[in-house]
Amino acid sequence: MNTSENQFIIACLGTEQFGIDISYIESIIVMQPITRVPKSQPYYLGVINLRGDVIPVMSLANKLGKEQKDFTPVSRIIIVKPDKQAAPAGIIVDEVREVAAIEESEIKPMSYDESDERVSYSNGVAKYMDDLINLLNIPGILEEKEA
Repeated sequence: MNTSENQFIIACLGTEQFGIDISYIESIIVMQPITRVPKSQPYYLGVINLRGDVIPVMSLANKLGKEQKDFTPVSRIIIVKPDKQAAPAGIIVDEVREVAAIEESEIKPMSYDESDERVSYSNGVAKYMDDLINLLNIPGILEEKEA
C-alpha cells in the first residue's frame, strides 16, 4: 500500500490546534508592530513591513469567529502564500508548536452546514498523537467573499 504523507505546522489558538500545510508557509516571525489600515475587513489587523514588503496581517481567531486574545511572547505571525502568483499574507496564531507528518489516510473530512461560509476554511481533521488537528485550507481562509 502506498501512503502519502504531508507535513503540517501545528499552530494553536487557545486550546485548539490547527494544521497548516508547509507548502503554503514562507516564514514564521515573532510579533511586530502592525499598522492599522482604515476600512479593511475586521479580521485584518493591518499591515507589517517585512524585509521591505508590505504584508497584510489577519487575526486567525477573528476570521474563525473567535475573539483575538492579547499577544504573548509566543504569539507568531505565519507568512503564507496560497499559490505562486498570490501575494503573501500574515496569519496571527497564539503559538506555533511543531512540524507534524500526517498521512493522507489519517485525514477525515468534516461535516458542516453547507450554508456556513466557514465550510471552505478546513480541509478536514486529522488525528495526530492523541489530539485532533483541524487542517486549515489556506486559500479558502485568504479568499475574500463578496458581501
